[in-house]
Amino acid sequence: MNTRLILTGLASAAVVAGCSATTASTPVPELAERGTTMTTASLTRQDLTNKVSLKGKVTLNPIFGLVAPAGGQIRYVEVKDQKGTPTKPTRAGAVWAGGKSTTIDVPAGSTFAGRLVDDRADVTAGMPVVSAKYGGYGIVADIDGAQAYALTGGPAVVRAQITSGPGPFDCAVLGTTAALPPGTIPEPPAPPAQPQTEPKPGDPSQPPPVPQQQPNQPAKDSRTPSEATGMRLVCTAPAGIQLINGADATLEVVTGQAKQALVAPVEAVAGKQGQGKVDVLGPDGARQTKDVTLGLTDGRVVEIKSGLTGTEKLAVPGPNLPPAQDPNATPGK
Repeated sequence: MNTRLILTGLASAAVVAGCSATTASTPVPELAERGTTMTTASLTRQDLTNKVSLKGKVTLNPIFGLVAPAGGQIRYVEVKDQKGTPTKPTRAGAVWAGGKSTTIDVPAGSTFAGRLVDDRADVTAGMPVVSAKYGGYGIVADIDGAQAYALTGGPAVVRAQITSGPGPFDCAVLGTTAALPPGTIPEPPAPPAQPQTEPKPGDPSQPPPVPQQQPNQPAKDSRTPSEATGMRLVCTAPAGIQLINGADATLEVVTGQAKQALVAPVEAVAGKQGQGKVDVLGPDGARQTKDVTLGLTDGRVVEIKSGLTGTEKLAVPGPNLPPAQDPNATPGK
């Protein structure tokens, strides 16, 4: 009886030991190290349309900005207080460079609402310099930072849909999408004081003296300078479209189109606008990071404008940005 128990115990111990040995030799699954190539992607060609969707509202007399058409020195002109809605463009100033000027006009249907920089200041092309007020209904959509970079090339086509209302319809864009600082309207210059002739005492040919009055004061400008705005897009509907102030709207902005563009999956590219990087795989699987110039994107693929031939195999995920340096770290550590 005792012998049988001893043999049974030895057999059980051998089974446990065998299981432990098997478990110890089995590798524990782990996450792949950062930068490990999980899959590859090929470059393809396709028609590409870049679209941005914005939420907007119908707004009465919206403010929009006009930008400097070129770099140089801006010189404003005095814009008189206007009654009613102008039917012709209003000259607001000009940018001077190299002895030549490029004019800045507020379009017909809108009124001057303020200067955005100092007179005779140096400006760069595309900088907002004049604010204007549209005379009527417009559709205003706020823009966040990510959308702003998608719109840097300028909206090509804007389509609007009023919630539970008319649409879709083409919407004409007014001015720039950049944020505007507060506008200023300078005081009109005072007219020169008229010289007064003092009558001689006791001269009956002279009329009686008139009480002296204060010099003529310039007429007060009835315009209110424009307030600061965030980044936003302002557009107007075609004639005949009924709009209601405060109604919600959706804008679809087409910022660009490309035919048979060379594209890569966004997961294989570091960057979304302008300059980016990709990892090209060699025959041995080694990565080589290359700089590329990026174009349009629809959120799934991004256009490769230069830097690749189209025959490369790309690593997915793409390259990672280097870690930020600790300014308090000891050099060499």
